[in-house]
Amino acid sequence: MDNDFHLDVDEIKKTIGEADVVTFRFVVVGERLLVDNRSSEVDPPLVKLVPRATSVEDRFRSLKKLRPRFRLPEKITAVWWPKSIENMVSRGIWEAIVERIENAGFHEAAEECGVVLEELRASEQLELHNALTGEGFQALWEK
Repeated sequence: MDNDFHLDVDEIKKTIGEADVVTFRFVVVGERLLVDNRSSEVDPPLVKLVPRATSVEDRFRSLKKLRPRFRLPEKITAVWWPKSIENMVSRGIWEAIVERIENAGFHEAAEECGVVLEELRASEQLELHNALTGEGFQALWEK
């Protein structure tokens, strides 16, 4: 499933380490991975699968609903990940997400990232299964 797209993994890790809010778009998975590194005494950082937004404005509105106690960020950084979820893990991208949350002192939120990773893996596997079985897909030709 992985392709030959060149990715600047170091730059993606740098973005994760510096950006307030990052979304990851995937080839197979329809949802987006939202990483909101902002935190307060009440709200830890957030890592969550969210539906696709129809526009930038829609993404900001949905973020405001998810994080009502925070002001809107100046920007939301989008990263396109054209490879598999396992490739994201093996290249250290997932570790960089968890490390930033852990290093900010939010151990429980960092542990909860494992649940999100399993959701992401399951979503990718379901989409691949559906593509192979034709569920939700239209064939270009019949048998």
